[in-house]
Amino acid sequence: MNWRSIWAIARKDLNEVQQNKMAWGPAIALPLIFAILMPILFSTVPQFVPVENVQRELGDIEAMLKNLPPNMQAIFNGLELEQMFVLYMTAFLFAPLFLIMPLMFSSVVGADSFVGERERKTMEALLYSPATDMELFLGKVLAAVIPAIILSWLTYFVYIVVVNIASYGLFQRIWFPLPTWWPLMFWLTPAFAVLGISVTVMISARVKTFMEAYQLTGSLVVIVLGLVLGQISGVLFLGVGTVMLIGTVIWIVNAVLIHLSIRNFKRSSLIAKL
Repeated sequence: MNWRSIWAIARKDLNEVQQNKMAWGPAIALPLIFAILMPILFSTVPQFVPVENVQRELGDIEAMLKNLPPNMQAIFNGLELEQMFVLYMTAFLFAPLFLIMPLMFSSVVGADSFVGERERKTMEALLYSPATDMELFLGKVLAAVIPAIILSWLTYFVYIVVVNIASYGLFQRIWFPLPTWWPLMFWLTPAFAVLGISVTVMISARVKTFMEAYQLTGSLVVIVLGLVLGQISGVLFLGVGTVMLIGTVIWIVNAVLIHLSIRNFKRSSLIAKL
């Protein structure tokens, strides 16, 4: 296997994706919203809103906290009402939403790479290159997965900094991230990035345009929304063990999807669709 050829294909795809504003728009907008605007909002509002108003608005949240496992409830022990609000919103409720980013980033780049390139009629030269089918496949997958993971990790880093700065006046210390966030960042996030490109590869064989692939892979967001609703309803809580378990399941699914994708990824079929 020629890794120089694989990286050349990956660099080529990344350079082409940079020209697609539709592909990179979400990569700019989502981090701004998730990593900067939302934590500032959740962390600063309780510092300026009267305690009585916060108490009135937090009735449901206090009920949710009672549904937490004992080890998670202990995190809130001794905290003031405003601190409970900030910690619950920024460290618990908001956590699953970060998984949208690796899903979206890898799906968008993958859709542009596998479908958009065919749509733009720029794939023909690549298909006739000396690279093997496996090298071509890996190059395109890496072009989607690597930037998705890196952008997600950068967003996490910014979020950690913003949360601690915005809430420092309330906590008087650096308290974030909680232990749950480490497996979320380094185990579950890469799993969702690979899931995004795995599903995109499967879909790309059945659609003709970038927008079709983009819209179909967008349905994966339902998984993330399910995790959010699970935390709100008290059915599921993203503790360290739960995150590791979900990540393991996603990685197993990824292994199956990638195996099927490699088996079905044929240069001849791609040439026939040009």
